[in-house]
Amino acid sequence: MARIYHNPKCSTSRKTLDLLRENGIEPEIVLYLKNPPTRAELVTLISDAGIEVSKAVRKRESAYAELNLAEADDDQLLDAMAANPILIERPFVVTDKGTRLARPIESVNEIL
Repeated sequence: MARIYHNPKCSTSRKTLDLLRENGIEPEIVLYLKNPPTRAELVTLISDAGIEVSKAVRKRESAYAELNLAEADDDQLLDAMAANPILIERPFVVTDKGTRLARPIESVNEIL
């Protein structure tokens, strides 16, 4: 089992999908902007990836500033990401061996 939370417009996401395929893995592709994870799923992805909630947020998105998230706590960030999936950093990759946020892309090698 392998899944990638993918945005085809993102070069890092495309390169990560290529890495999976180069390793013989055809993952389930979740176009998370169209089918966003729930807040609970976000909590699980972030926890399983072993990162802080703040690392899972795209701070360069205009919505980040518009929603005044610079001082937000984890709950506020999770609520914002669930309501505005463009704020979710990408791509998350899930395999039977674990979950990683592919930043850097090479971190995905740990779960292949």
